[in-house]
Amino acid sequence: MLNPDWDIKPRGTCCTQCQEPFQDGQDYVSALTFDSEEYQRRDQCQKCWAVQPAERDSLVSVWKGTFRAPPPPAPDPLNRETVETTLRDLIARGQPELRNVIYILAVMLERRRILVEKEVQQRPNDLPLRVYEHRRTGDTFLIADPMLSLNQLEHVRREVMQLLDGSRTADEPPAPQPITEAAGAASEPIAASAVKDEPHAGLEDNRRHDH
Repeated sequence: MLNPDWDIKPRGTCCTQCQEPFQDGQDYVSALTFDSEEYQRRDQCQKCWAVQPAERDSLVSVWKGTFRAPPPPAPDPLNRETVETTLRDLIARGQPELRNVIYILAVMLERRRILVEKEVQQRPNDLPLRVYEHRRTGDTFLIADPMLSLNQLEHVRREVMQLLDGSRTADEPPAPQPITEAAGAASEPIAASAVKDEPHAGLEDNRRHDH
């Protein structure tokens, strides 16, 4: 039995009396009763409430409300299948110039719990290699960590979004990397954890986190 000190009683989507579905903007009456050592909620249309028998005096609580139909689920702006398909396609191309984009796509899939990082291999005189496993298929993804610097993040973010929304194809040469005005702090590689905080639309927010 649930503890009567805390519970959630969801609003019904139809009248408990006549079973007619509530329409968006329709007024209804809700009532709580205490039966069998727990609270019960009843939601009724105004017509059924008007003919409620005298037992309404025994109700614990009564209130009126207006039914609002739940909005349809928002479409995922970055479909995970699209992200994964794009990543697999770019890896198959084997083009070094796509390294930054490949890394960000992998991080996006890790963030969505599609890829799981298993290991980071530190290679002498080379970039770290991140070993990911696909949760569903068990495929292993070997992704070089390009050690992106702060001044590269926005540029790579735009490349990724253009590939995903179709405004650019992988066959088109990437735009030139931005020239760092201050070759000191701006060119230092950022930690992978900073990129993972928001690997797509909010990459620019990492600038604030790392200062």
